[in-house]
Amino acid sequence: MYNAPNHKKRKYLSAPLSPSLRAEYGTRSMPVVANDTVNITKGDRKLAEGKILRVDTKDRKIYIEGVTRTRQDGSTVQIPIRTENIMITRLHLDDEWRRNMLERKSFSAEEE
Repeated sequence: MYNAPNHKKRKYLSAPLSPSLRAEYGTRSMPVVANDTVNITKGDRKLAEGKILRVDTKDRKIYIEGVTRTRQDGSTVQIPIRTENIMITRLHLDDEWRRNMLERKSFSAEEE
């Protein structure tokens, strides 16, 4: 997993969908992209909600709007979050590839 190429690491950055999205699209999880709205489910920032600003495939972390901490020198920095510790609450569907992927996944759910 750590030595995988970036196009395969992308798939490891999946997060579970909220129960309402799960029912709507018929799939359990999706790879995260920037501008998805997520809810943090674990850690001391639990229940914080915000948009994804950046996805770091090298370190397998994401950065969420509003999830920051203050350094000792007074500057604020984004806190990296693992994708296992979040839940997607709103999908960013401007990408044609992502819409097609949802259609494929929901079609297989309807067959079963």
